[in-house]
Amino acid sequence: MADDYKQPLPTPDPVTKPYWDSLKSHALELQRCDGCKQTIFYPRPICPSCMSDALTWTKVSGRGVVHAFAIPHRHPNPAFASTAPYVVALVELEEGARMMTSLVDVDATPEAVKVGMPVEIVYDDVTEAVTLPRFRPI
Repeated sequence: MADDYKQPLPTPDPVTKPYWDSLKSHALELQRCDGCKQTIFYPRPICPSCMSDALTWTKVSGRGVVHAFAIPHRHPNPAFASTAPYVVALVELEEGARMMTSLVDVDATPEAVKVGMPVEIVYDDVTEAVTLPRFRPI
């Protein structure tokens, strides 16, 4: 855990707090619609598919595949400058939801990252209060 973490951190609200709490517990939970059974990310008060407000927090596998990615070599926010280049990926989880995240334990090159590459969640305890989801190749 880094006490000197300089990048922006999330501010949980009543809708997103269960998500951030699950990450802190190292157990990824996402909302699942009781009506249409869709797994939903990002947390929200109603299902984007059927507009139901009957959503249940459900533990998910934390495994998926890279759906798309980009490799920024510089960032306009100085807080991210020291991490460039890095891999930003859209990961499609086994349960169907897609999450924007960063990849770790992989070279930030187009040769090292591929669409369809299997990945799994890594829990990054960046502060005592906040854990961020990252993904690594499996």
